[in-house]
Amino acid sequence: MEDPMDGQTAFRSTTRHMLKESKTYASQTLMGGLSGFESPIGLDRRDRIRALRTGDIGFVHSWDINTSVDGPGTRMTVFMSGCPLRCQYCQNPDTWKMRDGKPVYLEAMVRKVERYADLFKATGGGITFSGGESMMQPAFVSRVFHEAKAMGVHTCLDTSGFLNRNYTDAMIDDIDLCLLDVKSGDPDTYERVTGGILQPTIDFGRRLAKRGKKIWVRFVLVPGLTDDEENVDKVARICRSFGDAVEHIDVLPFHQLGRPKWHELRIPYPLEDQKGPSKACKDRVREQFESYGFRVY
Repeated sequence: MEDPMDGQTAFRSTTRHMLKESKTYASQTLMGGLSGFESPIGLDRRDRIRALRTGDIGFVHSWDINTSVDGPGTRMTVFMSGCPLRCQYCQNPDTWKMRDGKPVYLEAMVRKVERYADLFKATGGGITFSGGESMMQPAFVSRVFHEAKAMGVHTCLDTSGFLNRNYTDAMIDDIDLCLLDVKSGDPDTYERVTGGILQPTIDFGRRLAKRGKKIWVRFVLVPGLTDDEENVDKVARICRSFGDAVEHIDVLPFHQLGRPKWHELRIPYPLEDQKGPSKACKDRVREQFESYGFRVY
């Protein structure tokens, strides 16, 4: 089997194209945001699929530079396109379809990380892959992480863990920190919230812990949906099964900042009139997690 970490893939282009030979291509790809890359950059559908499998290209929704939001220090957060879940409270439904992202070569992304490497090291920051669901493009993400680690740059994966089986142990080894979304502790509630199943999240968290990785758990608190006391206790017990890997739990109160995107995309929004949790509700949930010995934010 071809190892995606070995060398460069020779693409069969449908038209003559300079991009693979261009010395300026890699720097151009992520300059000026991600505009100008609607097409598969000279690759036909078959070559594009092959390049996705090897990680030579990834489909990216957007990226930004932020501080202490998606991991420690100053970070470049890259939002990948594509997600298998349909969370009722999703803030970024515009990332659901991979085809809506822009194709970016691996070399371009690595050069962008290299450009900010000194800043990341000075602030204790690094690169975070989010989404969408970044685990839908495991080869691309893991190859960028591998190159980042070689530069001494901290790596962070923001994920639901739903695609646990997409990641090999070798890929996990290049993750320094995982922001793991434990969306529910009750399987039925998890399915109602996401349309998916809970067990892969648990399995991925345990794999991370086994390989000595750090986890920041994220739990979105939605009144009437995820706030049930028994559900919260089940989330806490799942987190406890990850042992010392969990550094803290972030309780994220539901808000309506993502609602305009649902409207713009003309997707029926199931939480149209949903209110955020009260202070009493937030305090109670935080106290529940604290009772299991967790640091809670």
